Amino acid sequence: MENSEKIINRYEERPAKAYSGFTMLLTVLLVFAAGTALMVLGIVELVRYAAEMNNEDAVNALGMVMLCGGILAIVAGAFLCAGFKVLNPNEALVLTLFGKYYGTLKKDGFYWTNIFCSGINPGAESRWTGNANGSFSYVGSSKKISLKTMTLNNEKQTVNDERGNPIIIGTIVIWRIVDTTKAVFNVQNYRTFLSTQCDSATRNIARMYPYDLFDEEDQNEKTLRGSSQEIAAMMTQDLQERVAIAGLEILEVRITHLSYAPEIAAAMLQRQQAEAIVAARKKIVEGAVGMVEMALDQLNQDQVVDLDDERKAAMVSNLLVVLCGSKDAQPVVNSGSIY
Repeated sequence: MENSEKIINRYEERPAKAYSGFTMLLTVLLVFAAGTALMVLGIVELVRYAAEMNNEDAVNALGMVMLCGGILAIVAGAFLCAGFKVLNPNEALVLTLFGKYYGTLKKDGFYWTNIFCSGINPGAESRWTGNANGSFSYVGSSKKISLKTMTLNNEKQTVNDERGNPIIIGTIVIWRIVDTTKAVFNVQNYRTFLSTQCDSATRNIARMYPYDLFDEEDQNEKTLRGSSQEIAAMMTQDLQERVAIAGLEILEVRITHLSYAPEIAAAMLQRQQAEAIVAARKKIVEGAVGMVEMALDQLNQDQVVDLDDERKAAMVSNLLVVLCGSKDAQPVVNSGSIY
């Protein structure tokens, strides 16, 4: 296990050897100027020598040397231009030299590096973009790695909760790259790797908790619907452990969509409606019983009327019918004696 970890983390991020781009730009301009001057002087020397010898085919060795030296200087300056690198804020460039890790540029600015160094970014995307006039253009992949905070909008997926009910859940992940060497060398494509691990973490956490509670004795149990913040925090921790190998930092995971799968959505909706009706009736009965009890106590306390047990039962029955009925009660006036 230790050997495998050493193999995975054998590349430690280090700054690449680079020089000031402005200094090297001045050097390249001087090389171009010197090369151009040598070419002009060489041509002038060749023309002068041919004129002195009265022979157009006469060649002066000094003129040829100056001409070839000027051409070589211009070619060398053109090669030196390949070493210029420009980095914007929150960008990095991982450089390799003949297949070996050379270093990483992370500070924004204008640099010059070894012309044989090449940038590598396996997570770069090449795509075709459409314009307003209907034309399409190809946007090549950039070798620069963005260190900005990015968002992954994970697709909705169907998973089973703790009770085996199929649910549809969607998440977004707020993430960024903190170790460029791990992101480049440890995984094939860090974007694809993150998306795959996000799916796995979502399934792993979602199957540990029910979508909702149905029993009163389980009111303290966490659910996907009622404890979304706690569930999202668990997803964040689980996903962070999975993508640490790729040098990624998970800042936050949010649940953007949560619902039952279509095949059971209708049945679960009926069940929720039934539970809501039962809960409402329960509250109504509790309130009605309290009101009846309060009315009887008030009548006895004020001695408004003396009621025996039979008439108390009749009064309780009538009050409960009035208070618990789903429709307005129709009063019946008794003009005779209550006895």
